Amino acid sequence: MRVRRSKGALFWTIGATIAITLAMVVVVINFHTPEKRIEHQVKHLYSVRDAQFEREMGTLLGPAILSGNQITALQNGDEIFPAMLKAIREAKTTIDFETYIYWAGQTGAQFALALVERSRAGVKVHLMLDWLGSEKMAPQLLSQMVDAGVEIERYHAPHWYSLGELNNRTHRKVLIIDGKVGFTGGVGIADEWTGHAQDPDHWRDIHFQIEGPVVAQFQAAFLDNWIKTTGRVLNGETYFPLLPTVGGLKMHMFMSSPEGGSESMRLMYLMAITAAEQSIDIEAAYFIPDELMSRELIKAQSRGVRIRILLPDKHIDSETVRIATKRAWGPLLKSGVEIHEYDPTMLHCKMLIFDHYMVSVGSTNFDMRSFELNDEASLNVYDAGFAQRMTEVFEADLKASTPYDYQQWQHRPWLEKIAEIVVIPIRSQL
Repeated sequence: MRVRRSKGALFWTIGATIAITLAMVVVVINFHTPEKRIEHQVKHLYSVRDAQFEREMGTLLGPAILSGNQITALQNGDEIFPAMLKAIREAKTTIDFETYIYWAGQTGAQFALALVERSRAGVKVHLMLDWLGSEKMAPQLLSQMVDAGVEIERYHAPHWYSLGELNNRTHRKVLIIDGKVGFTGGVGIADEWTGHAQDPDHWRDIHFQIEGPVVAQFQAAFLDNWIKTTGRVLNGETYFPLLPTVGGLKMHMFMSSPEGGSESMRLMYLMAITAAEQSIDIEAAYFIPDELMSRELIKAQSRGVRIRILLPDKHIDSETVRIATKRAWGPLLKSGVEIHEYDPTMLHCKMLIFDHYMVSVGSTNFDMRSFELNDEASLNVYDAGFAQRMTEVFEADLKASTPYDYQQWQHRPWLEKIAEIVVIPIRSQL
């Protein structure tokens, strides 16, 4: 006996099937990784201090390395937020601000009030927020800023026509004042970054204030996503003023995105690791290297490079990342690479120091999401004096950490080992 289905049930079945199919397509698209991946090693041909290394970093990979800049390292919220707010309040013509994290709280309110005041004073204020990273932002802050004339864009906010881009986040953190002063680093606009890393509720981070010709590259980094999102170009001397020499440091702002060559950041890291001959110091919030990265670090260690890696401990803000990272530690530790876990609070710094000469700072984490899926921006500084100062900062953080050795890795709990295997399929998404 054949059972007849009602038309309503049939339509419901068809609709559910279409919805499930579309959802699966969206997931597959968003788990897509770049078609062109670097699969083979980069040859060790020169050192980090070699002129050829700088030529290739400034031409093969990124924008030109520019001289005549100065940089101030700002430690934790007690130094970072006052400097950023002071610069905003002193803006005369333009403020261009792109950030991943902007959450509700006192810090978010302070920044909103400063931007509102400047906008009402006639300063052109443009704010680029990542849709996901600013999800916790108080709606009233958005309304206050929009009402005051602040132009706000939400990067890859969910729309039917952008469902394939939901997994592409802007993780960049750049603030440009009057086209003359730039800020970058790891900090987000949230109360977690206030204070001086004094307890688990106040995170450890570094941000940087920069002046000089390289600030034009900061502006270009901001405009990259502003143009993608709005289709409008911000130009003229209020955005790109003549920038005189103010110091003696060589720098360039290095960008990457899935649309504009996501493998470029990964290749930049690989080239620096391969060129290192003395030391590599890595301070990272998230450390999930792929097989090639791990292999190149081990090769560097085998040719006499001292490698120290400083990572979060129990206070990490993502337990899934904590699980995923440990699986890659064994071969590194066995080769002699040092790994240390930061004890006091969440370590959110993103800094690499090569041969006490090249320093890379900014938004980029040492993981596949930063290399393949996020829009990132990192500032590379080529200067022995600055590298020495940052090495002192690194070693101060090292004193507040605990070494983790190969024996500990071998004897970690079996439940932890099982969890590491379970998260393998999503390691690139973390």
